Amino acid sequence: MLEQYFPVLLQFMIATGFAVTTLLLSVMLGKSARRNSVKDSPYECGMIPVGQQQPRFSVKFYLVAMLFVIFDIEVVFMYPWALTFRDFVSNGQGAMVFWSMSGFVGILLVAYLYALKKGALSWKS
Repeated sequence: MLEQYFPVLLQFMIATGFAVTTLLLSVMLGKSARRNSVKDSPYECGMIPVGQQQPRFSVKFYLVAMLFVIFDIEVVFMYPWALTFRDFVSNGQGAMVFWSMSGFVGILLVAYLYALKKGALSWKS
């Protein structure tokens, strides 16, 4: 039974040997660059890393993004329901499934109206 694992062991040994050999050759044959303060400073996408680390963003951006993700995920749940609704109707369960989804949409509507009332989507406040 161990002879069945021999190809896997051989492949593992070859891969490990190749990785170690490549790293050793890179260290032995590669050039070492001179170190200075400019090259040792962190690279910030072409920006000089001076001053504040990150600019301040309004919380409004994050709030709108979270609301979008929440409502978007809820709409994704409606897609499989729409695909299987015809099967439920043919089995005589159409009314129950329809009212279940109506309740789900009603809860989403209440949540959306609550977010509107609290001003979560208003950019002026």
